Order: sequence, then structure tokens, then C-alpha cells
Amino acid sequence: MDLTRRADAPGLSRLAQQLVLLALTGTGVVLAHGSWWLVPAMVVHGIALSSCFAPLHESVHRTVFATRWPNDVAAAAFGAVILLPARWYRLFHMEHHRFTQIPDRDPELLIKKPESLAEYAIYIAGYHYWFRQVSNILRLAIGDVRGRFLPRREHPAVIREARWHVALYVALLAPALFGWTWGLWLWAVPIVLGQPFLRLYLLAEHTGCPENDDIWANTRTTTSNRFVRWLMWNMPYHAEHHAFPAVPFHALPALNRRVGDRFQHISPSYSGFHRELAGRLR
Repeated sequence: MDLTRRADAPGLSRLAQQLVLLALTGTGVVLAHGSWWLVPAMVVHGIALSSCFAPLHESVHRTVFATRWPNDVAAAAFGAVILLPARWYRLFHMEHHRFTQIPDRDPELLIKKPESLAEYAIYIAGYHYWFRQVSNILRLAIGDVRGRFLPRREHPAVIREARWHVALYVALLAPALFGWTWGLWLWAVPIVLGQPFLRLYLLAEHTGCPENDDIWANTRTTTSNRFVRWLMWNMPYHAEHHAFPAVPFHALPALNRRVGDRFQHISPSYSGFHRELAGRLR
């Protein structure tokens, strides 16, 4: 069986499920508006919005669909939801794959990991993420294109992408000045409330793994439970994904059954990983 074979049907099915999830949690916010249920409803909706990182990630790998253009459309849409311009993120992420955990080469290593419980709390809250992403989009929008992973030929497209992101966010939030606040309740506030979920998820991918090019050791798989694997498009099988990035999300469980025991860092749960990490930081 060729696990790298791409197909439209699994991607369409999973994309439909993602949209239904967002519609249901968004409806929950609308129904809860004006009651004390609003905050928990926005947290749940925020987790659903933050999970859009998963289809963005899969789409930048162009493994959701068999052809390129629907992958790029999906990446642009989901990237806009979580302030990650898709074209910029694809270039950043491909550099991460080429130089995973190699100091001075992997751009993810430029993002400082927490070294104390106080830094851990700040990291999980998402403060650094919002500051980094907002400043990055604004910087790109004014034509300040930095990063060795951004080839010169990509500069015009990356700048245009950042500018339409700015225009979109202004269109969503500016009506709040005139009393139409649904852009806040259905997107801005929930995405902030849901961001800690994504920080907890992402921190497990490489934290505590050696900074070298050993593909079997520098990434962690967190098997977790069926719901988390569904919500994050099987990306908890992260070591498998790094070892074989051409394998689509729907084939990762089969890949895990084939090669999962070869990886050095496998955690059964995110809660277990974070308990261990907090113990080390303490």
C-alpha cells in the first residue's frame, strides 16, 4: 500500500467536518450571547478556531487534496483565521522541515522555549504568539521582508498576502466602533481564549528532543486520544510526519503502525508530557 498517495475524498470529508465543527461552536456563541454561558461558549469556539492550525499545516504541505490549487485555497482561508499568512508560513515551515532541530538553521528554534514556570505560563497564554504574528504581518505589509527562508522571488507575493490580511482584519473589527461587535464575539475574543490549547499542543512537538538531525530522535509523537487526533488531523503522530512528510494526514495512523516503535520520543498523552515538563521547569 502506497501511503503517500493523495486523494480528494478524505480531504473533502475532513474539511467538511472542520466547517461543521466551527458552525456548531459559533452557533453556541450566538445562542449564549447575553448570558453567563458566553465565556465558556467562546472558549469552546476558540479551541475550534485554534484547531484550524491543523488544516493550515496540512494544506501548506499540499497533502489534503490531490491537486495543488484547492490546497492553496484552504491554506489561505485557515491561515487567515489564526493570523498565519499561508504563503509566508509555507516557506517558514518548509525550512523547519529541512533543518528540524538544527541550531541556527531551524527557524522554530528562534522562538524561545520556556525555561521556568513563569515563562511556561506566559508561553501557554499566547502573549508572545500574538505579538509575533501581529508585528510580522504589519512588517510584511509595509514591505519589510526578512528571513533567509524567504527567497527574493517570493517577496512581492508575501507582501501582497500580508496586506490583504490587514484589510480583512480591519473589515472584521472596525464595525465594532459602530456597535456591530460580532467580529469580536465570533472571532477575536474566542481566538485569544482558545490559543492556550494550541500552545499546549505545539509545545510537545519538539521540546526536550535533541537539537540534531537524527530524524528518529528530534521530534515527539504524542498518541493522546481519538478526539485530539481527530481535532488535529492526526498531527499528534508528529514524528511520523517529520520522517515522512509526503504522507497525507489520513494515512498517518497506518504509518504509525508500521514504524512508530522506531522513534525515541513517544508520549501517551499531552497531560503527561506537560506534567513532566512542569516538573523539570520547577
